[in-house]
Amino acid sequence: MPQPQPQPQPQPQPQPQPQPQPQPQPQPQQPVPVPVGVRREAPLVAPGPETARDPAAARLGSAEFRQDHGVRYAYLAGSMFRGVSSVELVARLGRAGLRGYFGAGGLDLGAVDKALAELARTPGLDGRYGVNVLHDLTRRGAEDALTDLLLRHDVRHVEAAAFTTVTPALVRFRFTGAHRTADGAPVAVRTLVAKCSRPEVAAHFMAPPAEELLRRLVAGGALTGAEADAARGLPVAQDICVEGDSAGHTDGGVSLALVPTTAALAARLTAQHGYARRLRVGACGGLGTPEAVAAAFVLGADFVVTGSVNQCSPEAGTSDAVKDLLAALDVQDTAYAPAGDLFELGSRVQVVRKGTLFAARANKLYQLYRGHSGLDDLDEATLTWLERDCLRAPLDQVWKQTCAHYRDTGRDHEIERAERDPRHRMALLFKSYFARTNRAAQDGDPAERANYQVHCGPAAGAFNRCVAGTALEPWRERHVERIAELLMTGAARVLDERLAAYAQPGPHPSTHP
Repeated sequence: MPQPQPQPQPQPQPQPQPQPQPQPQPQPQQPVPVPVGVRREAPLVAPGPETARDPAAARLGSAEFRQDHGVRYAYLAGSMFRGVSSVELVARLGRAGLRGYFGAGGLDLGAVDKALAELARTPGLDGRYGVNVLHDLTRRGAEDALTDLLLRHDVRHVEAAAFTTVTPALVRFRFTGAHRTADGAPVAVRTLVAKCSRPEVAAHFMAPPAEELLRRLVAGGALTGAEADAARGLPVAQDICVEGDSAGHTDGGVSLALVPTTAALAARLTAQHGYARRLRVGACGGLGTPEAVAAAFVLGADFVVTGSVNQCSPEAGTSDAVKDLLAALDVQDTAYAPAGDLFELGSRVQVVRKGTLFAARANKLYQLYRGHSGLDDLDEATLTWLERDCLRAPLDQVWKQTCAHYRDTGRDHEIERAERDPRHRMALLFKSYFARTNRAAQDGDPAERANYQVHCGPAAGAFNRCVAGTALEPWRERHVERIAELLMTGAARVLDERLAAYAQPGPHPSTHP
């Protein structure tokens, strides 16, 4: 566990060796949220009372990562859509000396503002929380508006997901407050964890921001000249999270191939750009057992990020009905379906298959979209199915509700386009199914159980098997910090046992004759 710092320093240095049992020290008084123009440079420090149960687990991954993020394990809990990674979930992890990311994706700014205010006044966090920024191709200016809000609340940690390139909003967040120390070293006071499933996308985040982008941000007053100067010597993201076949949006990547490839790329780009501190690579997707977490560290991960396993916890912001469903899953009980926010592009999400018809119905909607020019092109039987099983209302009524939603969210241009393009109108109607099924699951609407949309990967089923017959088998006992403790201490034990076995002379005990 990182040694607590007695006094904030402009450029904290990593400790050479994490200490398992630091002595508690009084923390510096936390300032209240300040205007964006005022900078604070105090490093985060994990709380003294929250010591690791197993010192070996606290040595897994990168010690520099643990210090930079102020956490006792090289472990993060990733965000989940529409506040499923809730204020309660994030706060509980923060009080345990860990970090989770609030699921801001899919929520309006008012809901995010309320959540950030609640987190800021929660005792015992000391800034140990982050917020997700989900790339949104459909809402102009949404990322900029969310960045304004994050900076107004002086949020220090962001998880960027579903980005295919670096955007001005991400650069503005990352480098607001950046500066050079007296000896000229560049320092950023905010962290950005970029989730990537392709090495070419990761390379964009591993590089400094493009010079033209920095010039535009300075000219527009989004960054100062000093902040842009510091940014030229730093990567957009110090930490890249390699996203394997995960819940929610997925490319179906294979971690066994992606993690070592991305780690090698990080080493090469660290040298190429002359960074004083190396780029770090984490792993997420499929991490539902101690063995999976151990494998991620063996592949070269500096940290791990969990997701699906945290959705089946008392703190997750979804219904008990969904948690009951998740607790009964096996590893084969997920499927792929179209992503509602990127429906027209054919992007996919991984969802629960067992106990719900969402995946089958969503895939049929996409097939209809691909094969027809508009609603008038559909036969009567299909239209009846659409109204009865999917939209649960007459098409005219659903269209009026859809128009109202888009106008209320400042996207009148989508309605105007739909009036000219029957196929786009059909797409907007179909997308209303995705929004409704997501809400139905979170609300636990019993009448809509067959349509529950629950983002989930195989890690949930693996975790269920792992805890079967133990105190964590009931989901009401699966508090998020207990999940983290089981996975990390279990991974340390697995590695210790495997290495000890391989160190024995003669044939390995598990080797078949």
